This record gives sequence, C-alpha cells and structure tokens, in this order.
Amino acid sequence: MIAVLDVLRTAGRLLWRHWPALLAWYAAGVLGRYVVIEAAGFVGAYNAVAGSLLLPLAILSRLVALVAMLLVVRDGMRQLDAISPLPEDAATRRRQFADALLAGILPFFAFYAAWGLLREDAAAYSARALEVSAGLNFTAIVDKTDPAGDGLAGALTLTPLTFAIVVVAFALRWVLKRYRQRLPRWFGVIVVYLEAVWVYFAALVLSVAIEAVTGWVQTRQAMVWLDDLRATVSAAFAPLAWIWEGVEWLLGEAGGIILLPLAWLAIAGVVYGQAVAPEPVPTDALGGAVAARVRSRYRTLPARLRARLRDIWADIASRFTPIGEAIVLMWRAGPVLIGGFVLLYTVLLAVQGWAEWGLLRLIGPHDLNDFWLVFDQAIFLVVPVLIEPIRIALVAGGYDAVIGRLVSRRAAAAAPSSAVAPSTEQAVPAAPAESESDHGSTTKRTLSGQSSDEITSTPNGPTASRGTT
Repeated sequence: MIAVLDVLRTAGRLLWRHWPALLAWYAAGVLGRYVVIEAAGFVGAYNAVAGSLLLPLAILSRLVALVAMLLVVRDGMRQLDAISPLPEDAATRRRQFADALLAGILPFFAFYAAWGLLREDAAAYSARALEVSAGLNFTAIVDKTDPAGDGLAGALTLTPLTFAIVVVAFALRWVLKRYRQRLPRWFGVIVVYLEAVWVYFAALVLSVAIEAVTGWVQTRQAMVWLDDLRATVSAAFAPLAWIWEGVEWLLGEAGGIILLPLAWLAIAGVVYGQAVAPEPVPTDALGGAVAARVRSRYRTLPARLRARLRDIWADIASRFTPIGEAIVLMWRAGPVLIGGFVLLYTVLLAVQGWAEWGLLRLIGPHDLNDFWLVFDQAIFLVVPVLIEPIRIALVAGGYDAVIGRLVSRRAAAAAPSSAVAPSTEQAVPAAPAESESDHGSTTKRTLSGQSSDEITSTPNGPTASRGTT
C-alpha cells in the first residue's frame, strides 16, 4: 500500500508541474504521425519502396514525442535525480536525448507492433496510397494515357531490394556510429533514421515470414486432425471445452492487464537507463564449459578480425542490453511494487474506457456521412489527449519508485557493515571523482551486486558515492 501511495504522489506531482508540456509533446507526436502518413501514402502511390522508406518516420514521430515526454518529467523524479543528477549544459542534454532515442527504437518498435499500432499505421498508409492511386488511374482513363506509379498502390512485397534495404541501412548505421566523432552533429538525425529504417524493414520481413510459416502449418493435415479431435472431445465432455475457452480468455486478458504496463515500464527503463543500470554480469561466468571452449577458439583468431567481430557484436548487443537492464531493475524491485503499479495502470485503462464510453453517449447519435466521417478522428482524439499525460506521469512515477526501492535496499544492506567496522571505512582514502567520458556522457550508476558505486543515505535523501568493492 505504501508503494502504491508513493507512485501516486510522484505521478501527481509530475503531472501537476508538467502537464502543459506533456500535452504539447503528445499533440506534436500525433500531428507528426498524421502528416508523415499522408505524405508517405502520396509518395507510395507512385513508388511503393519510396513510400515505405518514409513510413518509419511516422513511428519515429511518436517515439520522439514519447522520449521528450519522459525527459520532460525527469527533473521531478527525486529518487533518480539523487543518484544521477540532470546535466546543466545543453549539449549534454541533447546528447542524452539522442542516446535515449537510439536506445528506445528497438523496444518501441516491438511494442508498437505487438499492440497493433504498427498495423494501424500500415492500414492508414495503405488507405491513403489507394486513394491517391485511384485518382491517378481515373485521370489516366480520362486522358487515355498510362497510369502513373508502379501499380503497387503502396503495397511492398518481399524482394531482393527489401533485404538489401535492411543490410544497407544497418551497415550505414554502423559506419556512422563508428565515425560519429569526425562527422557534423546533424548526422545524428541520419543515424536515428537509418536505425528506424532497418528495424522497420526487418520487422516487415520477419512478419511476412511468420505469416508464411503459420499459413503453411495451418494447412497441414495434422492441424486438421487436431481441430477435429478438439471438436470431438469438446462435444463429448462440455466442461473441458469451457476450461479450454476460459484459459484462452485468461491468457488474452492477462496480456493486456499485466504485459502492457510492464512494457511501458520497460520502455521508461530503456530511456532513463542511460543513467542507471544494474551491474553487468561478467561474460567469463556465462555458458559453462561449452562457452569456455568457444571463447578459447575465439581468442585464436587474428586480432584485427576479433576487433571487427567485437564491434559488430557490441553494436547488435547494445540494442538489447537496455531492455535486459530495465527488466532486471523491475525484477529486483519486488512483486509488491510492480503489482501495485500494474493495479494503478489497470485503473487508468478502466478510466480511459469509461471516458470513451461517456464521450460517445454525450455526443449521441448522428448521421454517418455528414458527421462521423468528418469529425470521427477529432472526437476519438479527445480522450487520448487527456489520458496520455496521466499515463506518462504514472509510468515515470513507477520507475522512480523502482529506483527508490533499490536505493533503500542498498542503504539497508550497507548500514550493518558501516556500524560494525566504522574505523575501516575511515581508513580507506577517498577515491578520485569520476570524469565524464570522451563523448561527454554521464556515468551509469549500478544498482545491483557489489559495485564500485555504493548507494548511501544522507539527511537530504539517497546519494551515490564511491565505496570499496
């Protein structure tokens, strides 16, 4: 109960202080998505590949708004600020924004696709492309000329060009990241776009492949036998059919009730995790004998080849590391705090559903063509505009509570040792302060295991100080 109240207090304070900025950023993200989809659909009617290359910008507009909203409330997160204060110079803040944006592309695209938002964008893009393509065909019929465009009406198929786009975008992204110190600052925009392009097209290729495999499996004779067996057993023993349907319903509901708030908390962990992360596990301790033999053979490779392989592996692993770190932080925060956050998020979803229902009842019945087809998008946007700032404040409050719980545990664990051997701690000389890296990024604070950044408690709140390992 105390954890829930802490999350509520933090969320309320963040919402009270920052709701105008949150509202403005969310509206900017929605407007940017709409403009990009309209432009991509127009271009896609002429060339499907060019239109598909513009479509990731629609998702990026939502991601930029989300990262900006999470960083807007950053100064009000007291637990996080205690161990990782906000940088004062604008250059470092811009660099942190770019790092958070790059780190959030992969998990946000996965979240976007898993909850059907990517499908909605693709449907809106296809509708716009079909509308423009129909106009081009009509003009061609009237003028008795060949229709403009490639005839695909924005639909992109799997071709060697699709795979080439993934490879080229990934390679260019890797090259620009490697030599970013020698390039102008505005190249960061190109890096973000290339990251979004290769992730989007890779997701497109993967989804088409999964659909092909699923369709092939569903047409096999064994699946027909299983369906017939299930129907026969259900007809002979009705309670078994009820149990089966109940389990399917429970799993479907659990995905929306439990996984959705955890996904939001994980995305917040990825964005804020540029400053806070659990202590990494040494790679030499993983995998046992088999991994040891692999590492031994790897060390026999030429040094230049090993350097290139390390660069490629580090670039790939860097996209998944923030997700794993966010999950580890949530796991170590304990089930009580995470369960309380899930409960609060579920209540917010219920409020959103009731608000949408009440809004429709308030408007009442109207003509479909003269009213709903004209004003439907504006009407259905009212509730999300009001709910989204609350959602972001709740997610930020939940993550701040996670950090606070871990800080409290570290302080409690350090208290007995400091009471037993105070003279030993006094004898240890103070370690020199850590300097910023060559790129100006702030040092990550570890919150698990025996680390060199110990969390202590002061009268003004928890702080991060150097300690002994």
